[in-house]
Amino acid sequence: MDLDDTLYPQADYLASAAAAVGVAAGLAGLQGAAVHAALRSELAAGSDAGGTIDRALLAVGVPGSSLAELVPPLVAAFTQHTPPRLSPYPGAEDALRALAAAAPLACLTDGNPAIQAAKVAATGLGPLLPVVVVTDALGGRAVRKPHPAGLVAVAARLGVPPERLLVIGDRPGKDVAVAAAVGARAIRVRQGEYATAPDQPRAWAVVDTFPAAAELALSLLGAPVRA
Repeated sequence: MDLDDTLYPQADYLASAAAAVGVAAGLAGLQGAAVHAALRSELAAGSDAGGTIDRALLAVGVPGSSLAELVPPLVAAFTQHTPPRLSPYPGAEDALRALAAAAPLACLTDGNPAIQAAKVAATGLGPLLPVVVVTDALGGRAVRKPHPAGLVAVAARLGVPPERLLVIGDRPGKDVAVAAAVGARAIRVRQGEYATAPDQPRAWAVVDTFPAAAELALSLLGAPVRA
């Protein structure tokens, strides 16, 4: 399964990390609260977009000539941020536990490996995800989903053919598409930042919550499904 906006709301992590950047900005002599607010605005416009800290600083009046000096430590504050707790979506932990009793589980996620590891730890779901593959650790942004490298690596770690995997994720253009790239099935969960994105490509099934996706997966496996 995917991590961000599949097992927990990514907006919670982004808000926490933006606050850390605001604190670092204040220590650097900037208006920390203003930088925090501007960064949250930039992240809300699209969390995948690069240069969010640069644009946030420009938005609060920092001259472009100062970015080269100011941005690196603020980026470090973001990437090194370790949130104390990220609450999973309601029912997600129990659903994962039921899935773990029926089949081997893995998490496939894009992003900075240190950031993604901190997220997994903060959700408390790590013990239920014995295999975690971060695509960026395999080859940087070039192999992020829907590139099949990450899913192929998951299959190898689990010891199953890639086409036998079932992918659960929130983004059609990434999670559903990467499953299609290896001939696997996908369940799309309509939640988070991309909840209203069109179902292109179309998943094997579309549901509104992770527990609903888990119930479908369990029924596919022939495992008992809780009422």
